[in-house]
Amino acid sequence: MTEAKSGETRPIVIKKYANRRLYNTATSAYVTLEDLAQMVRSGQDFTVHDAKSGEDLTRQILTQIIFEEESRGEALLPVQFLRRLIGFYGGQMQSVLPSYLEMSLDSFAKQQEQLRGQFKQAFGGAPGAGLLDEAVRRNMQMFEQAMRLWPGFAAGMPPAAAPPPASADSAADDGLADMRRQMDEMRAQLDRLAGDASRK
Repeated sequence: MTEAKSGETRPIVIKKYANRRLYNTATSAYVTLEDLAQMVRSGQDFTVHDAKSGEDLTRQILTQIIFEEESRGEALLPVQFLRRLIGFYGGQMQSVLPSYLEMSLDSFAKQQEQLRGQFKQAFGGAPGAGLLDEAVRRNMQMFEQAMRLWPGFAAGMPPAAAPPPASADSAADDGLADMRRQMDEMRAQLDRLAGDASRK
């Protein structure tokens, strides 16, 4: 990040040249897609621009990073999810889906941070792998249940699994309840949009 005159941080500017090389203007060095992926993981914000035209290529480069990660065996996105995601392009819900997915991922990330914070406070260290895995499983189950609210995603999905057993961790339960509330609000918004579209 670079410091703006007002004291605010600005995204690092990456320039893409015609030979496909990427140049980090903050470090004055050429970088690879893997370098950019590591910057994302470490929380560094950046934008990518065509060195000649100035066109913003950030979305294209981030998509390319995801493709590279998926192709090297670091598969994160299920095939059926990708198929349904492609199906939304050009549809009525295309404008709503990005904010919905962003909200879902934000909730997921916040829950993981809360869980880590709770374990650090209670035990002075990182949570055990088994407990963190259980939290991830519960979050993924919540995400799948949320996807079933969408007619396009619900088709072909496996039957919903039984809800996870009650946990003594009330803070984690509060996080799940908050996520359910947000999902309900988004579903209500989608219902209103679908109703408006059907009346046109």
